[in-house]
Amino acid sequence: MNYQEVLNFLYTQLPMYQKVGKSAFNKDLSKTIELLSVLNNPHHGFKSIHIAGTNGKGSVTHMLASILQESGYKTGIYTSPHLKSFTERIKINGVEIEEDYVVTFVEKVKNTILKIEPSFFEITVAMAYSYFKDMQIDIAIIETGLGGRLDSTNVIYPDLSIITSIGLDHQDILGDSLAKIAKEKAGIIKQNTPLVIGDMELAARDSIISVAREKECKVFDFQGHNFDKNYFSSDLKGAAYEKNIDTVLMSIEVLNSKDYVTSDDHISKGLLYTCKNTGFKGRWQKLSESPLIFCDIGHNEQAITSMREQIDKYDYETLHVVWGMSSDKSVNDVIALMPKSAVYYFCAADIPRAIDVVHLSSIGKEFGLTGQSYKSVHEAINSAKSTAGAKDMIIIGGSTFVVAEIEDL
Repeated sequence: MNYQEVLNFLYTQLPMYQKVGKSAFNKDLSKTIELLSVLNNPHHGFKSIHIAGTNGKGSVTHMLASILQESGYKTGIYTSPHLKSFTERIKINGVEIEEDYVVTFVEKVKNTILKIEPSFFEITVAMAYSYFKDMQIDIAIIETGLGGRLDSTNVIYPDLSIITSIGLDHQDILGDSLAKIAKEKAGIIKQNTPLVIGDMELAARDSIISVAREKECKVFDFQGHNFDKNYFSSDLKGAAYEKNIDTVLMSIEVLNSKDYVTSDDHISKGLLYTCKNTGFKGRWQKLSESPLIFCDIGHNEQAITSMREQIDKYDYETLHVVWGMSSDKSVNDVIALMPKSAVYYFCAADIPRAIDVVHLSSIGKEFGLTGQSYKSVHEAINSAKSTAGAKDMIIIGGSTFVVAEIEDL
């Protein structure tokens, strides 16, 4: 098989959560464990940091990776989903996995795949772990896909666990309250392994700390610590990312106590060059200066609240919002938070899970949002660009898959 044939095999033969949703989620780790066993358990062959959370996983993952890279560590990243290319999911020092490795890996395990029928995500996790072992990395930063306890990544025994935040998302799988969702994400906590927790409500925090006590873990909470951030700035912009820097600084403190060596200079450069070092995209990313154009993959209430805070920092004449969502999200709750003074360009990403654009528009109208519906993300973006004045602002978002269809991302 060539690379395109391998991708077609992965995308069409196997359930992929990003396309079909809940039905692609396996509710145990047995297939991941079996697949890794066939590969001689590569996840035992490298050090790791494991990160879960409703929001903030991506930015914390990439900021930490950048700092560790600046500190001289050969650093792997596993994240999901990708925006443009499958290879974005697996990187070492910001360089994406080689297409040849993807082909070789799938050919090696194809018979096992056909036999046990793992999900798309389970295969990509196994691929990442194999790649990290084969490339002899110093440390991998592993981001959970969904939840924690039953997430396919959750077979590692990391040097550090991090839970960035807890919000209402994926309630159909993780639970209908912050405490229930927190308990699922706390499933990444391992016996006697230090845990860093980020900014979250008390009910979620209590749920996580309860699990940590059962696992005899030392908990590090950045709240109450006064980090001197005056000399730290990041190329990641946005109110949420500023909060996540605290979680990153706390995590570096813990790593340094475990014999990692990271200086203030490494931290400063790592934060300043996060996007450059890691290729991080799609999080309050500026695409144009005049008019101001930003894209952001945030799609739940917590993320939208942060996005609103960021919008309020700018001066503009008219706000234009290109917006599409997935049907399994809390659409009404998100739409209720959207700025009512904006002009909306409703659209749907080219995936089965996308909410019908006419339905999305009607929900918008119920909450006082005015705008038009478009047949595609591309058409909606072009309309917004042609309508907006030089002093206006355009936001493109609502879904990872809307952002992924931006042509010049």
